[in-house]
Amino acid sequence: MSKPRKQIHLAAHFPGVNNTTVWSDPRAGSHIEFASFAHFAKTAERAKFDFLFLAEGLRLREQGGRIYDLDVVGRPDTFTVLAALAAVTDRIGLTGTINSTFNEPYEVARQFASLDHLSAGRSAWNVVTSWDAFTGENFRRGGFLPQEERYSRAKEFLATASELFDSWRGDAIIADQATGTFLTDAKAGAFVHEGRHFDIHGRFNVPRSPQGRPVIFQAGDSDEGREFAASSADAIFSRYAALDTGQAFYADVKSRLAKYGRRPDQLLILPAASFVLGDTDAEAEEIAHDVRRRQVSGATAIKHLEFVWNRDLSGYDPEGPLPDIDPDPGEHHIARGRAQVRMYRDPLAVAREWRGLAAANNWSIRDLVIETGNRQNFIGSPATVARTIDDYVQADASDGFILVPYLTPGGLDEFADKVVPLLQEQGVFRTEYEGTTLRDHLGLTHPDERGAAHRTAS
Repeated sequence: MSKPRKQIHLAAHFPGVNNTTVWSDPRAGSHIEFASFAHFAKTAERAKFDFLFLAEGLRLREQGGRIYDLDVVGRPDTFTVLAALAAVTDRIGLTGTINSTFNEPYEVARQFASLDHLSAGRSAWNVVTSWDAFTGENFRRGGFLPQEERYSRAKEFLATASELFDSWRGDAIIADQATGTFLTDAKAGAFVHEGRHFDIHGRFNVPRSPQGRPVIFQAGDSDEGREFAASSADAIFSRYAALDTGQAFYADVKSRLAKYGRRPDQLLILPAASFVLGDTDAEAEEIAHDVRRRQVSGATAIKHLEFVWNRDLSGYDPEGPLPDIDPDPGEHHIARGRAQVRMYRDPLAVAREWRGLAAANNWSIRDLVIETGNRQNFIGSPATVARTIDDYVQADASDGFILVPYLTPGGLDEFADKVVPLLQEQGVFRTEYEGTTLRDHLGLTHPDERGAAHRTAS
């Protein structure tokens, strides 16, 4: 008997200020005005997407202590935007990245519980840690924590927040119809947490929300991050959108669930994926090539190379050859706070590889950065993109995708109008929402239905 076809989960990421965004396009809009967020969210809801995703921006992007062209405006507060979107949407989930390194459990739990009530059960929290000293200077815990400390704090942070969410049980408030009053359980909202990172007790003042507690996302890729997701998350925000790497990541993370008493379907794996559509595959390839060049300015290319070389390369021409000097492998890094978590573990090996690519293809610095760092995941006609997405999901490379358009706020419209109907025709994507909460959309059980084993693990 053939395996039944999986249903695809789709979400939309408002890209904010980064190198996905093409600022020079006349269709590009504001990343500050609420109308941009509203248009984006309504398009995702019209297409019956599971949720909208907003990243957190606690700092302007810098290198060498100077702001560069990836952050010319900054980002509004995530909670403020999501709360406003709750008022202009009805079904789409509202997911926000909130940092566990610099915030406090009571404050974050209260904000998410409030958002869950305002949206009738549509909120989700992407739990992240921060390694960045530049950001840390904004907070009383300046600097950054070592990786093992960050994850230790994050695990206890999430466990403490979950205790706060669960401090109100379903029967905590009982209405006395005879007198028209409410009888409150004496234990409602009471919590005590004593741990290594947090020692708090008191009363949580937001009652249990429509979906029990917000959906929990996690985005770490290290071994600690994967284990954290397997033990505590409902979904993982993955960076592996290609077929082979996606399948490897999918198999690895899903294999970790059993030790926590969880089934494979209790953790969704959703990679971020960019896309370019055209009337034909050839036209889409031409558009994608143009988009990549507009995404990476000369200044951005130099900054990206500096991150690998760990040197000031401002004197180099982005349209010229790669530097003939080697990267500086020293502990002090040009981007403060990143010394312990280098994206490129062996910069000398990366430099050798990139010099070989540049020589073989006659690439400039900018060409190299464009070709090695900004490849769209799905390029083609609507039929090609729909088929590829379905193939990846059915092959267990993911459970769906979080789509990142290169234009905001209108970059999602074409996908909604041309690709989604094809997925619906194939019977792998909903034509209408069947539930009201984000847990309904994602096929996740209510926290009270998970069983003692999973509650203990969480």
